[in-house]
This record gives sequence, structure tokens and C-alpha cells, in this order.
Amino acid sequence: MKDIELYRDSFQNFRSYQLPKAQLIIADVPYNLGKNAYASNPAWYKDGDNKNGESELAGKKFFNSENEFRPAEFMHFCSDMLIKEPKKPGKSPCMIIFCEYEQQFMFIELGRNYGLMKYIPLVFRKDFSAQVLKANMKIVGNCEYGLLLYRDKLPKFNNDGRMIFNCFDWVRDNDTPKVHSTQKPVPLLRRLIEIFTDKGDVVIDPVAGRVHCLPLRNAEEKHTVLK
Repeated sequence: MKDIELYRDSFQNFRSYQLPKAQLIIADVPYNLGKNAYASNPAWYKDGDNKNGESELAGKKFFNSENEFRPAEFMHFCSDMLIKEPKKPGKSPCMIIFCEYEQQFMFIELGRNYGLMKYIPLVFRKDFSAQVLKANMKIVGNCEYGLLLYRDKLPKFNNDGRMIFNCFDWVRDNDTPKVHSTQKPVPLLRRLIEIFTDKGDVVIDPVAGRVHCLPLRNAEEKHTVLK
């Protein structure tokens, strides 16, 4: 990885840093789960077994800073930090948000409020489920959801002219140390960056696992890791 900068500050202060505009913004926003962050997850119980009683994570949020997240301010920042839409086709910027299923509708509306008029829903399919405590329900969640937001013209798209399905496989990442409760697999992030940027493009992650950061990523190498 090269040319990676991390700014620990509020969105409101971003103008003071003179950040370059981004070809791609990619963000894993708080899912607004509150005290149910570990619900249906074995971590709710000691050693993952409900016979042992509740663990210290029961009824806890992932981070207290989740309360600081303001979706409208976030979308305003993101729309402002994308490069202008070029006249040449196939070069437009875009934004990718990982979010909870029902949050998609809020971010679609907020995107339109800030000029991101079009979207493509994304699904990330796992071969496992964290909802093991709901196994008696027979149907458990094994997907994460997201949105690809853009202004008007289709964004830059690198796949040698081939189609890409909007349902991606969630590749397990056993090589990257886990530093966040819900961090995304590096191979998946790498693939998304490869598709929507060229070498040398700027990529911004506005949350980087905590809602009060202003991280900047410069994709001098296309295989830049965001988390």
C-alpha cells in the first residue's frame, strides 16, 4: 500500500485539509443496531454458549461513537468529495455504501437530495451466517447489502467488457488481523476498487470503522486495502 493518509476529525472540518476529490468513495457505515449489535450472534453468550449465561457484550453497541453518525452530513460530504462528472463516458465517479437492508431506502433518498440520482443495489453473499442463535427459524441471514450511487452517467467500470452481477461472493479473509467487529474482507474491497478505479485514482473511506474519521486513500496501487 502506498500514499495512505488518515484524518481523525469530524466531517464538518474536511475543508481545512484540502483533500483531493475522489474517483471512488467506499464506506461501511454504522448499521444503527444499537444495543442489538450482537443479537443472534454467539458472542452474546460466554464462550458462545447460551448455557454459560450472557457475556459482557450482551446488550452492547459495537461503538459508542455510532451515536455521532449523521447520515445527511455524511452524504453531503461524500457528494462534495467526488470528482466532477467528466464529459468523456466511462470515467464518472461513484460511491459504494455497505449498509443494513432497510437503510438502503434512506440512503437512496439522501443520495438524490445531494445529486446522486441513480443507484444499483448490491448484495454480498456469505457461505455462513452470524445468526446461529436463530437456527430454529430455519431461514437465517447470510447476506450483507449495499448501494452503488452515482450522479447520471454510468461510473468507470473495469471488467474487460464483461458483465458483473450485482450479487458478489463474500470471500472469507483468514489472512488479515481482525481489528473491527464487522470489518469487510480485504479481497472483496480489493475487487470493488479494481472495478471502479484506475491506478492513481483517489479513493476515500469516510468512516474507516469509526464514524468520526476522515480517512483518505490514494489508489496509487490498485490493490489498496481500505480496512
